[in-house]
Order: sequence, then structure tokens, then C-alpha cells
Amino acid sequence: MRIRLCLAALSLVGGATVATVTAPSATAAACSDFDVVAARGTFEPGTLGFIVGDPVFSALQRKLTGRNLSSYKVNYPADLSLTSAAQGNADLVNHVKSQASTCPSQRFILVGYSQGANVVDNSIGISSAGAVVGSPIVATLPAAVEPKVAAVLLFGNPIRAIGKSVTGPYQSRTIDFCAKSDPVCEAGGNDTLAHLGYTADADAAATFAASKV
Repeated sequence: MRIRLCLAALSLVGGATVATVTAPSATAAACSDFDVVAARGTFEPGTLGFIVGDPVFSALQRKLTGRNLSSYKVNYPADLSLTSAAQGNADLVNHVKSQASTCPSQRFILVGYSQGANVVDNSIGISSAGAVVGSPIVATLPAAVEPKVAAVLLFGNPIRAIGKSVTGPYQSRTIDFCAKSDPVCEAGGNDTLAHLGYTADADAAATFAASKV
């Protein structure tokens, strides 16, 4: 599995123009205090993502004591197809909008790793077009939902390699981890294994999120 993920990181290609994408119907979660919405990396196994999503959710449960947490795994291919990130973008926005309508008091923590970071970037209005496995924006969270997003946790974010970052209303609520020499998020990076080490940042990410709730 480790070898497969390494090969995936090395073989990623830049984003391309994407046609209109229709998101699958969102599945409502219980009306928890916080819904952790996680977009996994390319070919990443696990419930929410073995490298990032699962350990971050566990860390959040430890940090947000006394709070009820639910989770949602963004429904998208997470492969190298040209519409993969766009499908995730549409599904994430569809899910959060549905939850915000069903559970008006619920807040959200958005988690994105690698291609999943592109999914989150697009969903908060930062285009990942031109980045590794990126895409143009196909949907954004509406302004009415923006205050409900407590934190944005990004790991190995491909837009960083093309000189971009999260700006605007979500900037102060975003933490964006990029390991030294990770070629996915650092221009000129040459250590593919660095892209697989973000489990070590789960506790720091959860601590950041806890400071924003």
C-alpha cells in the first residue's frame, strides 16, 4: 500500500478544464455539535483516510471533549481522472449545504489531504486549477454557511506548489501543513515519502481546530 501511494504521488498530473459535474445526493448525518467533513488523498484507503482523515478525527475527539462529533467522507473517486477533484468539490458543498439546512446549529471542520485539499480549496472559493490533480471550481459554500465552518485543516496542499494559499474569509481559520521537500505541495520538492507522513500532524491540527471553536 505504501508503494502504491508513493507511485500515485509521483504520477499525478496537472488539472484540466472540467465540464459541469453533478454531485450525488448528500447523506444527512446526525445533528452533532461538529461535523468533520474529510476529503481523502489520491488512492488513500481508510474510513476517512488512513494517513490524515482517520487520525485527525481521533485527535479531534480527544481535543473537543464534551462535544458530539459526526463525520462525513467526501464521496468522490480520489483517482487521477480529470473530473475527480471537481466531483469531490460538488459533493462537499452539497453535503454541507444539506447539513446546514437540516441542523442549523451544527458547525463544520473541513479536512483535506493532497487531492482532498484541492477539493476543500475549491469548496471555499480558492481554485485548484493548474495544481497537481486540481480542477476549476464547480461549487462554493454559500456566504450563509461560511460562519458555520469552525476550522479548515489542510495537508500536502497542491496549490502551494503553484504559489497559492487560502486567502479571504477562511484564512484565519485555516492551517495548511506542507512537509519539507514534499513534491506535491513544495515547488521543487523531491521527497515523495514526505507526502505520506502527515499522520504526525494530526494532533497539531486538532489543537488548532479546538482553538477556533
